[in-house]
Amino acid sequence: MTDGQGRAEPSRLELDRRAFRRRQSTRSVLVGAGSTVVFAVIVWLTLINTPGWARVQKTFLDPAAAVEAWPRVFGGLLVNLQVLVVAAVGVLILGSLIAIARTLRGSVFFPLRALAAGYTDLFRGLPLIIVLYIVGFGIPGLGLFAERPSAIVLGTVALVLTYSAYVAEVLRAGIEAVHPSQRLAARALGLSHAKTLRLVVLPQAVRKVAPALMNDFVSMQKDVGLISVLGAIDAVRAAQIETASSFNFTPYVLAGLLFVLLALPTIRLTDWYSARVRAREQIGSNV
Repeated sequence: MTDGQGRAEPSRLELDRRAFRRRQSTRSVLVGAGSTVVFAVIVWLTLINTPGWARVQKTFLDPAAAVEAWPRVFGGLLVNLQVLVVAAVGVLILGSLIAIARTLRGSVFFPLRALAAGYTDLFRGLPLIIVLYIVGFGIPGLGLFAERPSAIVLGTVALVLTYSAYVAEVLRAGIEAVHPSQRLAARALGLSHAKTLRLVVLPQAVRKVAPALMNDFVSMQKDVGLISVLGAIDAVRAAQIETASSFNFTPYVLAGLLFVLLALPTIRLTDWYSARVRAREQIGSNV
């Protein structure tokens, strides 16, 4: 069936199917919203009727304490953001180099492959907090610098060392997932090994593992708060100082909420991109 301009019009059956899908979608949204409200009300009523709710509310959810702690905690969060940006760039560079080293072919590159494999095994096995202690107190103890590096610099180095191992393995998996025919075709066109890797293999590899890379970034967003163990005045350390002065844990809750708000955009972007990739890969699979 066509309209007056020759364009195809959906059949009556297709229109009925679309209307049914719209009704089902609306019904699902309403049911989901209703069940969420009911669940939230039940949880809230249960919580406020517990014997210790008043004490917990004053200790952890005091608005006056949150307002008083806000300037220092927010200032500390800006420090976390600076460390996060620098660490993300460092992780991207170092992780890419390690991933490329692990995928080099030829016996002459065996030492590089072994070194890269040992690096990833070591730093994926070490807890981040131990790496922070080793870097934060071990490097200054070597006496390599005239002045002791700041806790922010040392914390950034520890983050880069740890997360580069995870990112390198993710990128290596993406590189190895690219079909060998892509390399062969690029070399047949006259591209060198370096150009093949840069122009053909890496772009495809990054697209394949982008959701995993985003998840690593989300993880690093919250772990950047661990630099406080070295004495850096970030959001966590600022919350600790405010808690010690007021004997109230609300600053910790405030810092936690700020970290959640910082991570939410990346989390939602990761979910959206993962759904987009999944939908693209499943085109034509629905009957």
